[in-house]
Amino acid sequence: MAYRDDAGLNFLGTLSSKELNDLVNILIYDKDGDARFTEGLTISDNYKKYKPNHKMYWKEIAEEIQLFGGNTIVNLLFRFNKGVEYKEILCDVCDKLKVNYSKYAPIDMIENCLLQKILYDALKNMTPDQIKELGVELGIDNFNNLNAQALIGVFQAIFQAGGFASYKLTLIIVNATMKALTGKGLQLATNATITKTMSILTGPIGWAITGIWTAIDIASPAYRVTIPAVIQVAYLRKLSQNRDAIKQLENLNL
Repeated sequence: MAYRDDAGLNFLGTLSSKELNDLVNILIYDKDGDARFTEGLTISDNYKKYKPNHKMYWKEIAEEIQLFGGNTIVNLLFRFNKGVEYKEILCDVCDKLKVNYSKYAPIDMIENCLLQKILYDALKNMTPDQIKELGVELGIDNFNNLNAQALIGVFQAIFQAGGFASYKLTLIIVNATMKALTGKGLQLATNATITKTMSILTGPIGWAITGIWTAIDIASPAYRVTIPAVIQVAYLRKLSQNRDAIKQLENLNL
């Protein structure tokens, strides 16, 4: 086992196998559904023994993220076949996507900065009607005269406040981003109340991230894994933090 004990990834051990499924698919398969040549998860003993019960080998999943985040040769020669901690990977992804953040901030705050950057880029491509629909969905009042810069401040406040609205906004952003990067949305996003406006950002986020993704895709194959993996981990953290609010909503809609 080469997993580094990692404060940014240990929470994966609290998730269900279903919740881990999208992350596992990102690590194993490329956008076309073909197995990645560089992945090592499927050859691990626990994966072979327990798949698809991902919860039983969450450390191997976390280890795979760490290994993708480090240069393979460096991992072998200088890290005793161990990768890098999640926060370093997160900061590297933020640098690539030109996110404004502080490396000294807590992990969830840096993830929020990443999601806000994606959202801000999407807002610039959204029509006034799309922006209004998103605002209504999130319960924002008096947003008709706000421009993209002002709206990002509102959304930043939603992220920082936490709770279900923060989770809901994350769900919308990540679902659209995953469609753009992997060709598939979030498999967990099935609740009608949560997902009724998830299509709002699909086009704008796709346009916003495609140009960045194309440049990165050419520059380094590793980012084909680390960028969607980090975005997925950010979503899973929000899911974990807001589990009680999500359950209450689901109970109301039974």
